[in-house]
Amino acid sequence: MNKAFVRESDGDDEEDLPPTLKLPSGTRNYITPAGHARLKDELEHLVKRERPHVVEVVAWAASNGDRSENGDYIYGKRRLREIDRRIRFLTKRIESAEVVDPLRQGNNDQIFFGARVTIADADGVENTYIIVGVDETDVAKGRISWISPLARALLKSREGDSIRFQSPVGIREIDILEVSYEVIG
Repeated sequence: MNKAFVRESDGDDEEDLPPTLKLPSGTRNYITPAGHARLKDELEHLVKRERPHVVEVVAWAASNGDRSENGDYIYGKRRLREIDRRIRFLTKRIESAEVVDPLRQGNNDQIFFGARVTIADADGVENTYIIVGVDETDVAKGRISWISPLARALLKSREGDSIRFQSPVGIREIDILEVSYEVIG
């Protein structure tokens, strides 16, 4: 079938993102220096290592003849599209990134981007979170996006404050036990 009749997504790669990685319109793409370095490293790896390797495999597979039943060619082309999509995404994110160093926060007793915050819920269960950019979020490591409901509720609060906020599971009340800033690795 002619490609003119097949709708392939060449447009905005943001449409395919899970909601947790989408930036609200009009907001900045804050990121820590370590997160920015990771994005740049991934982009460099894709451009300089992985993509050239896949191009080699596709070229070899194409030289073997019939491409319609050539698995190396078909899957190689698919992988190239995935790599190119990721390269476009990373390039956009790096260009729009606003690097914020948590150690340069002037008011260290107040919660801002990059803060490590220890909280206790109503049952006394303690959790520690670091407020990071959307591309650095890793709940298993306690890294929450600055646009998450919890982080938004915590922003501008201070150690010793109690706050109430609307979470996805309902109204929650938490106490802020400790606030610190450190290098995020």
